[in-house]
Amino acid sequence: MDILFRDSRFRRQCNSGRLLQRKYGTRRAGLIRRRLDDLRAATCLGEISKLPPARCHELVGKRKGQLSVDLEHPYRLVFEPANEPCPRLLDGGLDWSEVTAVRVIGVEDTHE
Repeated sequence: MDILFRDSRFRRQCNSGRLLQRKYGTRRAGLIRRRLDDLRAATCLGEISKLPPARCHELVGKRKGQLSVDLEHPYRLVFEPANEPCPRLLDGGLDWSEVTAVRVIGVEDTHE
């Protein structure tokens, strides 16, 4: 999958192990890198949903349209589909098998 980032600063941070460790610590930085590698290796979002440790899921409420994968509790890697137009099923839901690009928004506690 193609991975985009919310801005160039965040992209630079995510692509530098040193900057990632400085911001998030060694353990969380390693988990972020692993999840980004998982996303890059997948051909579509549907493949990520089959990875049990990732627990990829759509968010609800004010975060509707975003998805997340687990890092370490309570932190998650939050992203959104970047395909234009966003692939939808007939019932209006997200067609995970057609999402081939994502935009990473951040590392957050989505329960706040």
